[in-house]
Amino acid sequence: MEQAQRLIAEQITPLDAGHTVPLFSALDRVLAQDVISPINVPAYDNSAMDGYALRGADLPDAAQAQATFKVIGIAYAGRPCALEVQAGECIRIMTGAAMPVGCDSVLPQELASAISDDSVTIAHGVIQQGANRRFAGEDLKQGSVALARGKLLRPADLGLIASLGMAEVSVQRKLRVAFFSTGDELRAPGQPLDEGSIYDSNRYTVFGMLTRLGCEVIDIGIVRDDPQALDAALRSACQQADAIITSGGVSEGAADYTRDILASLGQLSFWKLAMRPGRPLAFGQIRDGADSAWLIGLPGNPVAVAVSFYLFARPALLAMMGAQAPQLTLQARAQTAMRKRPGRTEYQRGIISRGADGQPEVRLTGAQGSGILRSMTEANCMVVLGHEQGNVAAGEMVDVLLFEGLI
Repeated sequence: MEQAQRLIAEQITPLDAGHTVPLFSALDRVLAQDVISPINVPAYDNSAMDGYALRGADLPDAAQAQATFKVIGIAYAGRPCALEVQAGECIRIMTGAAMPVGCDSVLPQELASAISDDSVTIAHGVIQQGANRRFAGEDLKQGSVALARGKLLRPADLGLIASLGMAEVSVQRKLRVAFFSTGDELRAPGQPLDEGSIYDSNRYTVFGMLTRLGCEVIDIGIVRDDPQALDAALRSACQQADAIITSGGVSEGAADYTRDILASLGQLSFWKLAMRPGRPLAFGQIRDGADSAWLIGLPGNPVAVAVSFYLFARPALLAMMGAQAPQLTLQARAQTAMRKRPGRTEYQRGIISRGADGQPEVRLTGAQGSGILRSMTEANCMVVLGHEQGNVAAGEMVDVLLFEGLI
């Protein structure tokens, strides 16, 4: 597993294809350039609370039980306040309003000992000098990197860019990915099933995962187990796409031609892995004249398609986009024993939840066969059992990869 992932990471480089889009069109796109802040954020010192702005030097000291301040005005957010406080004075202030001249501290209104129309009383020790004041540039300083190139833009990122006054942003163009399923036994949903045939589910799984990654998808359809048909499909895909994802046709069966055609059209880096599910998996590059495309040939079994896509196609495509999006694991307690044979990495479908003690725990969905697609729909994670790992006893800690947002 690690060798295969390293080979992919070493060979694939990001596409150099940035363009500018409106901010409303940038969600889930990859930044092509650093976002440099043109302003300080916040732009000026302001209050973090609704309350009273005052001079910290006037706060009651240990010898005083409390102090009363005269309220000389109100400072609203978005309205400059021209008043300047003197000793023993304060200004009623709203959250986000600019700090009035001379003020360096804010008393939250709920911490006041007493409030009247023209005064407020403060007890000793309620706040310290400088409390509840947000400084200009505290979040971002002008000229600093707000978001780094390669960031996959999420909703909060759009808000951050908007807070800088930027209505557009430079992102990588959408990756064009062609995909198809192979097999004479496959039928499209809606067609009648004759004896020995099955419905093609893999294309729909791959479509969903590509769409979640923000790719521009090119559906080639179902390709027969025929060398000429496969050759034509791969050449056509190569002419249209940056990458090609296939399912089926990469095992050692007599009708599995994808691997051999890949080797004849380009280069084959590897095609067999010590993992379960998903042992047969091809990776390489196809060339047709001046056109070229990376190809990942996924297995044919439905669960193996989803698992292999997540572990290999996803990081490869993200690398082509120039995205920084590592796979993150967490640890959970096994609710029950898990069978595992050393010598391969296994990805078992699981359901993670919180135990009675509040700590994460995980159980398997049931039968783990690579053709049981229902195990994917019921799961919210994969339990990762390492290459040399053996059986897991109930109560042991295991590594978990969450599905949320992808599968």
